[in-house]
Amino acid sequence: MKAFSLSCIAVFFLINASFAQYQKAVGKAIIKTPTIKCDKCKDKVEFFISHSEGVSSVKINIKQNTTTVSWLNDRTSLESIKVAIANLGYDADDIEAEAYAFKRLPKECKLHKEAVKPVIAPNNQ
Repeated sequence: MKAFSLSCIAVFFLINASFAQYQKAVGKAIIKTPTIKCDKCKDKVEFFISHSEGVSSVKINIKQNTTTVSWLNDRTSLESIKVAIANLGYDADDIEAEAYAFKRLPKECKLHKEAVKPVIAPNNQ
């Protein structure tokens, strides 16, 4: 009976050890995306970023101008996700939108970026 109990315990530990190898390291971050202001932009970015390799989930909050992303660390990185957003024509944290992608955005989506730009008043001296 002792031999059977010990062998069951040994099998239990071996199974747990083998499943531990399949756990993936997951990263999660909140990216500031101030130029995503409408549902059309939101749907486009969520679709393309969620289909990028290694991305687990994407959730955009238009009101807070943020994008929450989860990814697998061995497949992609936070910087590559930001670059992917910029390649779609939108700003992502400190990475500005690519000019060629911005030109391809619909007219109403281009207005979002212009609304975000700071207005610098000339010096009246």
